[in-house]
Amino acid sequence: MDISIDDVIHLLHSVSHGALATHSERVAGYPYATVLPFVLDEQHSPVFLISSLAEHTKNLLRNPRASLVVFDESQANLLSGARISLIGDGLPFDADKRFVARYVRYQPDGERYLEMGDFAFFRFETKQVRAIAGFGSMGWIEPERLSRMASLSLKEEEKVLRYVTRAPSEDFRLLGVDPYGADLVRAGVRERHKFDGAPLKGESLRRALELFSLSISR
Repeated sequence: MDISIDDVIHLLHSVSHGALATHSERVAGYPYATVLPFVLDEQHSPVFLISSLAEHTKNLLRNPRASLVVFDESQANLLSGARISLIGDGLPFDADKRFVARYVRYQPDGERYLEMGDFAFFRFETKQVRAIAGFGSMGWIEPERLSRMASLSLKEEEKVLRYVTRAPSEDFRLLGVDPYGADLVRAGVRERHKFDGAPLKGESLRRALELFSLSISR
């Protein structure tokens, strides 16, 4: 069954954490699963900020192959809600200052972890996706479809966010923006706003974000 790639992108942007399964170094041949926060980069790839002391970090450094599960927690019946399993490699990478700023916007505790010195960024490079949109609606998504998804550079994201200079309320905070939507916190709750006509770019993207911001203030 064909699964909408847009739905996968929106679900990834809607959640703040997932369950990561790695190959256990301590108990050879067995998986090791843990829950941890992540932030998407400009290519919609999950990025973790993890300690060198953590078991999952040791596991990834020895064997990067892993799986990440995320799901829609708003559903009362878990099996009727959307969830996706990503299969790929968790690899360390050097984050530039723009991505560090993006990460801290989404995960403010990350600033404190970075000050500790033993935390590093790992990017999840997806090879396959198993998506379940609800009971009886499921399918595999090939990596070629993911690679064709529209993206927004971190530099351009900074420009777009600066374009919306006025916060409509004290309870509203923009986290990030991409061609498909905007992520925000409103009254302490994480939300995902989808753009009509997505993917958007340039002036269309800035205008959509401005209109959305203004609509909240009314």
